[in-house]
Amino acid sequence: MTEMYPRSSRARLNEFLPYAAWTIAVLSTAGSLFFSEVMEFAPCVLCWYQRIAMYPLVIILGIGITLRDPRMKTYALPFGIAGLALAVYHNLLYYGVISQALTPCTEGVPCTEVQLEWLGFITIPLLGLGSFAALTACLLAYRKEGEISVSDA
Repeated sequence: MTEMYPRSSRARLNEFLPYAAWTIAVLSTAGSLFFSEVMEFAPCVLCWYQRIAMYPLVIILGIGITLRDPRMKTYALPFGIAGLALAVYHNLLYYGVISQALTPCTEGVPCTEVQLEWLGFITIPLLGLGSFAALTACLLAYRKEGEISVSDA
């Protein structure tokens, strides 16, 4: 059966965004666990804080998608924004833009320690920043059903 009004590509993209955000959260969680448990890289304090922001997103977004909860964005976005802020701070510290005197990593693994570097520039803090930036962008772009205009649907 054909729809009377075919849905626009914007509406189809909007339906895809929560799945994209959830996939990013799952891959980021699996990646962080792989780095710490398999490769035995001890996470620094800022990495732990970012994990605290990322791990619940797997559950929040998964449940939101399953239940088609229109409030999913409301629940998930604070975690995404908090994680993004931490990741920006971590990268500024890691790349020497801000002083190491401003770091919470006083004990254990230093927040500026190079544990991994792919292609000469891809580091664990940069992976975290990319994940949180993409996930937060997906959540910000997502519109609840009532927010989509008639021309978008």
